[in-house]
Amino acid sequence: MSSFKKFTDFLFSKQSLKYMCTTHFWGPVSNFGIPVAAILDLKKDPELISGSMTGSLILYSLVFMKYSLAVQPKNYLLFGCHFVNEIAQLGQGFRWAKYHYSDKEKEDPKLIKN
Repeated sequence: MSSFKKFTDFLFSKQSLKYMCTTHFWGPVSNFGIPVAAILDLKKDPELISGSMTGSLILYSLVFMKYSLAVQPKNYLLFGCHFVNEIAQLGQGFRWAKYHYSDKEKEDPKLIKN
């Protein structure tokens, strides 16, 4: 039996189709828009980053990573979604902090604190 045949048999099995028709599957899949947007925003001007929104999304993803493992059955797809979002938002947070606190001192020597 070829590996492609095994994969298609698994994908179209009753158990897989039943899982794909639940919110346990579609919730995380639709939620992946948030980390995808954050990853795409990593190339945009850091002046556009909202520090408060980035901080909120960092906390949001931490809470839902914990929640995804607290429910029964554990939702590893939801965990993965929020893990990717956590990394992307932390990247945005570092870019925001660097832009607002580090880069300004290099541009204007008057802003350097003694």
